Amino acid sequence: MTPDREEAPDSPQWTGWPDDDARRYRDAGFWAGATFGDLLRDWAVRHGERTALVDGDRRWTYRQLDHAADRIAGGLHRLGLRRGDRVIVQLPNRAEFVETWFGLQRLGAVPVHAMPGHRRAEIVHLAALSGAAGYVVADRHTGFDYRRLAHEVLDARRTADEPLRHVVVVGDPVDSGFTRYAELPTDPDGDHVDAGPSPGDLALLLLSGGTTGMPKLIPRTHDDYAYNARVGGEVCGLGPDDVYLAVLPIAFNFTLACPGVLGTLMAGGTVVVAPNPSPATAFRLIQRERVTFTALNPPLVPYWFSEYADSRPDLSSLRFVQVGSARLADDLARRFTPTLGVRLQQVYGMAEGLINYTRLDDPDDLVCTTQGRPGSPADEVRVVDPGDGRPVAAGEPGELLTRGPYTLRGYYRGDAAAAASFTADGFYRTGDLVRQLPSGHLNVVGRVKDQINRGGEKIAATEVEGHLLAHPAVRQAALVGVPDEQWGEAPVAVLVCTQPRPAAAELVAFLRGRGLATYKLPDRVEYVDAMPLTAVGKIDKKALAARLAPAAVTTGPDA
Repeated sequence: MTPDREEAPDSPQWTGWPDDDARRYRDAGFWAGATFGDLLRDWAVRHGERTALVDGDRRWTYRQLDHAADRIAGGLHRLGLRRGDRVIVQLPNRAEFVETWFGLQRLGAVPVHAMPGHRRAEIVHLAALSGAAGYVVADRHTGFDYRRLAHEVLDARRTADEPLRHVVVVGDPVDSGFTRYAELPTDPDGDHVDAGPSPGDLALLLLSGGTTGMPKLIPRTHDDYAYNARVGGEVCGLGPDDVYLAVLPIAFNFTLACPGVLGTLMAGGTVVVAPNPSPATAFRLIQRERVTFTALNPPLVPYWFSEYADSRPDLSSLRFVQVGSARLADDLARRFTPTLGVRLQQVYGMAEGLINYTRLDDPDDLVCTTQGRPGSPADEVRVVDPGDGRPVAAGEPGELLTRGPYTLRGYYRGDAAAAASFTADGFYRTGDLVRQLPSGHLNVVGRVKDQINRGGEKIAATEVEGHLLAHPAVRQAALVGVPDEQWGEAPVAVLVCTQPRPAAAELVAFLRGRGLATYKLPDRVEYVDAMPLTAVGKIDKKALAARLAPAAVTTGPDA
C-alpha cells in the first residue's frame, strides 16, 4: 500500500483520492503536508503576540490560542477521547468553537460540524452516521437548553454499537453530570497525547447543505481543507493586517475556510467573532475592530442596506464584503457598492469542495452578474446536460460537474444514493445549473431539481426569485411549486416585504414590466413575516411547500 493511500484510505468509511491524483496534488504544492495542529504551532512561532482571536472583551494572541489547543487536546484525551474519534461540535459563534476545533485537530479527533439550529432528529442522525464518541455543546443559546438535547441524544444512542460516551458543556452543566468545558481534566506534569494525525487523515466532517432530507457527511482531510482555506486567502490577497468578522455560523464551511477563519489565521490576521448576525452588531464590530472583510448570505443583504440607511456607520476599514451560500440576485448585487460604498465579492461553492470567487479586480459587470470562477488552477469543471451527461454548447446552461484537490471523492459512510453523486472518473455532480462564460466565470441558473413544471413549461425558481428581489419592497423571496389539478404544478411566490406590502397585482405588473414570460409569473403570492430556514441558513422550500400545499390555487397570471 502506498503512503498516499495510507494517509487517505479507500475504506468503507470514506473514499480518498486515487494515488496518482494525491501524488500530483502534493508534488504541485497544493497539499502542503501539514496538519492543522502543526499549522497552529507554526503560526504561534511566527506571529506570537499578534492578536489571533477576538470575542467581545476577550482576546487571544496566537501563542495563547496555541496553548488553549494544547489544553483542550490534553483534557479531552484524559477524558477518554482518542485519535480518530468523532466529536459533534454544536456551538454558537464564540471563541470556544475555535479553541475546541484546534484542540480536536491536535488530538487527532474529528469534529463533526453541527449547526446551532439542529435539534434531536438531526443530532441523533449525525451521531449514528458518524459514530460519534463525544458531543460539545453550549449550556443555552437563544433560549434553547442544549444540555436537555444532549440527554436525549445520549438516551437514543445508549444501546448503539457506537454509543455517545462524553458530553462537554461550554458554560454551566448544572446537575447534568456532564463535563464543564472550563474544567476539563488536566495533568500538572503535562498531558500526554497519543501520536497526532497525518496530513492525509480525516480532519473534519462537514454537512451537506441540501434543503431536503437528512444531511450527508463530507470528509475533509488536513491536506485538502488547508488548501481550501489557503487558496481562498490567496485569491483575496489576505495579509497580517486583515481582520475578518465571522457573522455567519463558524461551523459553516463558508465562514470557516473560504477563506474565513482559517484563511485569515494562515495570513497572520485577526478573527473577530460576531455573537449574532444582526447588521447593527456587525457595524459596531467593524468600527471597533477596523474589520477589513466579512461574509454574508443573500438574505442579510437587504437588512444591511436598511440598517446602513438608518445608522450610517463608518465602514471605511472594509476592503470587500463576500456574499455567498446562495445565489445573490443581480439587482441586489448592482446596488451593493453604490449603497454601502464597499467592494462586493461573490462566492459560490459547496462544502463538498469547489469554491468560486469573483476577483477583487474583476469589472463590475462580472462581479454583479456572475458567481465567480474556480479558486484553484487545479479545479476541473464540466458543464453537461443533466439527462445524458454530454457537454453542452458554450454559454448554454447545464449541470456543473467538478473535480480537484479539495473536492471530495465520496461521502463519509455514503450509501448507494450518495455514490450516484459521482461520475466513474471522480467528478462530483453538484446538482447546480450554471452557464460558463469564456472568462471561466460561472453564472448560477438554479438547481437541477429546483424547477417547477407548469403544464409542461419548466420554470427555474432562481430566475423568478431574482426578479422578485428587484422590487424595492421585497426583502426575501422564494418560488415554490405546489400541486395543481389543472397545471400539475403551480408556482407560488412567498415573500418577506417591508410595509406596506405590495399587492399581488402590483407584483405581477412589476414582473411583466421586467419582461418575464407569462408562464413564469406566480399563480399566487403569499406573505410571511419570516422564512423558514434550514440549519445552515438557507430558505427551507420543503417546509414552505408543506405549508402551501393544502391551499387551493384560485388565480393565475392571466386572471
